[in-house]
Amino acid sequence: MKKFVNDPQQFVPEMLEGLALANPDTLKYVPEYNLIMRADGPDENKVSIVQGSGSGHEPAHVMIVGKGMLDAACPGDVFAAPPFDYVYETTKMLASPKGVLLLVNNYTGDKMVFEMAQEMSSADGVNVKTLFINDDVSVEDSTYTIGRRGVAGNFFVIKAVAAAAERGADLDEVIRIGEKVNSVTRTMGVALTACTPPAKGSPLFELGDDEIEMGVGIHGEPGRRRAKMMPANEIVEELLTPVVKDLPFGDGDRVALMVNGLGGTPISELYLLYGQAHKRLAEQGITVGRSYVGEYCTSLDMAGASITLVKLDDEIEGLLNDPAEIPIRVF
Repeated sequence: MKKFVNDPQQFVPEMLEGLALANPDTLKYVPEYNLIMRADGPDENKVSIVQGSGSGHEPAHVMIVGKGMLDAACPGDVFAAPPFDYVYETTKMLASPKGVLLLVNNYTGDKMVFEMAQEMSSADGVNVKTLFINDDVSVEDSTYTIGRRGVAGNFFVIKAVAAAAERGADLDEVIRIGEKVNSVTRTMGVALTACTPPAKGSPLFELGDDEIEMGVGIHGEPGRRRAKMMPANEIVEELLTPVVKDLPFGDGDRVALMVNGLGGTPISELYLLYGQAHKRLAEQGITVGRSYVGEYCTSLDMAGASITLVKLDDEIEGLLNDPAEIPIRVF
């Protein structure tokens, strides 16, 4: 497998360095902690929003640092939780009189690290809280989780809490909004191929040429079932049905619809999937109020996609409509 890489162990730091060099007016790189933060941060007049996870999911989360989105992101190595000291030091560096909110996708390693960092930084006098994101309906427990996984739906939680923070909301209000958005967000994904971590140099798991993994996790975790390849409309049906039923979404609802590429899927195919999902929702009386098509939360070079629905109301839609300035410029 061919990759643009020098030393695989330096893949993440070199990527972060390039990201900061490409965005010198808006981003700052702190190599000691794998930290990407706003160049003008921290802002003492707002709650600081920080996300951390393993690398390999770009643009999540380092490429969504900027005004109206994250104040900072401190990733670990590919598919690995950031070390405790990265999160602890980042929390202290981003400390604001209005507080710090740590956003964490629900994976056991990340959860343990962030809970410890919250406890230690709180003991140091930082006003910090943690919110866990768990939008994946595919499975209840998985390789790296107890409970549901956090996947592409985290973008909506990030966008909403960051917009609230920019408006001047206090930490309790920001958490309320994050919990609300998380509670009405549902996602399910499918893999057509495995991904290849740079340090491994070979696919993370085996998937036959005619096979797909329904409900795959963003680290290649097993999903609901392994199936034979099928037409796109049937794949959309199998993804969308459990997403709709889980909340449930229903006739008269207004939603945000995201079709997210997992890293190796052409944008043309993502729009094809979006069209199928949009029509299927319309048949159920569900109106799409906001649309998102592209790569938001990937799994390196995995060919595949996920579908996310968010139930909208005036408050959530207003927050999603607020401006944001980030390198990938998708919100």
